[in-house]
Amino acid sequence: MLICSTRRMVACGLLLASLGVCAGCTSDGHFCVLGYTTAPMYDESIRTVYVPIFENRDFRRGLEFELTRAVVREIEAKTPYKVVNCREQADTELDGKIVNRRKAPINFNQIGEVREAEVGIAVELQWRDLRPGHFGEFLSKTDQPTPKDQDPAVRLKKEKDTRQNTIIVMPTATFIPELGGSVVSAERLLINRLAVQIVSMMERSW
Repeated sequence: MLICSTRRMVACGLLLASLGVCAGCTSDGHFCVLGYTTAPMYDESIRTVYVPIFENRDFRRGLEFELTRAVVREIEAKTPYKVVNCREQADTELDGKIVNRRKAPINFNQIGEVREAEVGIAVELQWRDLRPGHFGEFLSKTDQPTPKDQDPAVRLKKEKDTRQNTIIVMPTATFIPELGGSVVSAERLLINRLAVQIVSMMERSW
């Protein structure tokens, strides 16, 4: 009797589990259980992205080329999208503009030299749809929350411009000259962080 009862319990458990799996299965074949899903983070209907060289409105020349290369590299590495060189062959277009770069001292030593300084870069972004029937629509996710960064020296901020559907990404990074840090090393770190944040903007809304 005990063996039969145990078998019934196992059979009921398997039946309930299979029903739960079926209930969590969506029309596209992915599972959705307790708010978690196996669906990809990116829109699979989009195949290609055109990324023109970012505009630079700051006096520091060359940042636009470094940032464009970093964004293209991040898209190719982290998303299913392919970056193309021709706008007419692309499904979407990602426009970026460096609008501000700043450097500010944080701490000074006893003789007035900079002990720690901060560098920040502000970038405006617009992601547009170029596909027939959707041409001109904005794909920029202006309501996406800023992900937490474990580095306390980094402050990421995104502001919403409802008139232009523009996302503003403004990371900062610090450097300590006494430890070999420089503006160049801080800018290199910022470029990589900007690329990560820009590509994370292209994910689906949760």
